[in-house]
Amino acid sequence: MMRLASLRIRLFALILTPLVLMAVLLGFWRLTAAQHTAEALFDRGLLASALAISRDVAVSGGDALLRSTSDLIDDAAGGQVFYHATGPGGIYVTGYAYPPNPDVSGALAQPIVDGGPDVFEANYRGEPVRVMRLTERISVDGLTGDSTVTVWQRLAERQAFANQLAIRAISLMGALLLTLAIVVWFGVGWGLWPLIDLRNAIAERSPNDLSRIKRPVPAEAKGIVNTLNSLFSKLESNLQAHQAFISDAAHQLRNPVAAVQSMTEAVKDAGTEMDRKQRTRDLEKAARNVTRITEQLLSMDRLRHTTDIDQFTKFDLRALIQDLCAEQGSALLSADIAFEFDAPPQPIMIEGDALFLSEAVKNLIDNAMTHGGADLSTVGVRLRTKADVVCISVHDDGKGLSPSQQDAAFRRFSQLEPSSGSGLGLAIAKSVAEKHGGKLVIDTVENGASLTLTLPVTQLS
Repeated sequence: MMRLASLRIRLFALILTPLVLMAVLLGFWRLTAAQHTAEALFDRGLLASALAISRDVAVSGGDALLRSTSDLIDDAAGGQVFYHATGPGGIYVTGYAYPPNPDVSGALAQPIVDGGPDVFEANYRGEPVRVMRLTERISVDGLTGDSTVTVWQRLAERQAFANQLAIRAISLMGALLLTLAIVVWFGVGWGLWPLIDLRNAIAERSPNDLSRIKRPVPAEAKGIVNTLNSLFSKLESNLQAHQAFISDAAHQLRNPVAAVQSMTEAVKDAGTEMDRKQRTRDLEKAARNVTRITEQLLSMDRLRHTTDIDQFTKFDLRALIQDLCAEQGSALLSADIAFEFDAPPQPIMIEGDALFLSEAVKNLIDNAMTHGGADLSTVGVRLRTKADVVCISVHDDGKGLSPSQQDAAFRRFSQLEPSSGSGLGLAIAKSVAEKHGGKLVIDTVENGASLTLTLPVTQLS
């Protein structure tokens, strides 16, 4: 995955990019405007020159222009101005002998305004020029007629003036952009300093410090800080639960493991073959108990880290419970305990975690065997459906269990009375029910105990 640029560079680019694009557009517009401005100014200068020459010719009676008039024309036009003047009847009066002609250059003469002088571009001595031709009616030495004054100027001078205007404007915009870039760069850095300070503060924390961040931050960063605080809180709760689980698991495994070790030594010290066989059977029973406790601990830990529906699949609940009862039934029958299984004949399709549900029902059956007492003679599993739920009930005729004992019975590592159990079976069954959106309850019965795991109708297909 491509590495993201720093936030400072991203903000810098986001702010300056549109400004640079706008500056480019403004620079192009300013260059075009400068060209139009130069053209308008120089055309007015040519017009003023043509009028001055026409008046000077009329006043002087056809003589050459005064030196002061010529200097004034060049100064007012912004560069050297060439001119050609004819009097009434087309008689040459003064100026350069051969003015540019639109017919020679191929350009068309266009009036600058309606009724005004003609303006066109042509070539003069190998250089492009702008030409203005003004015709007026004058009287010279008693002769009245049209006088034509043609003035022209090099286009290079106009272009130089337009470039000078554009360079000034672009230089000004460049200076402004450079100033703005410096301000934005350091301004963004200054604005991001609270985030950098926050990062440094978090980096200096020890791995065991998951306390809330109380450092003041800008409003835009409060969401990030709140999310971090929420994450820290969840991590702290998770770590505490994990540590508590490890502590409880170590406590629960200590005695069974010690018992296995003790029984292993007792087998070696058996005096007779009969005594050795009995101690071997006791050792096997203790080993199975350790295995069962370990499996329950692993199931409890997996339940804590499993989301509600990440392992859900569609399966036949009736077939699952039937196979489980067939597996558990042999152990019950070998212990001289009657076993019953009651379920509808048709399949019951649900969506859920088959492994967890199987473990939950197995724990309910194991709980009945472990805590049923000496009078236990019957264990039964009943599966039934109603309009909105499917229920799995495990009942027995043993010591009995009251709904008032539900909180203590469902608590992890909790036992109502000393036994060989781990105190995890009912807690696991309750967690499995909740993962499936259901519940586990202790039923009110006259004799023995009955626990029902109920799944909501939303799990039915």
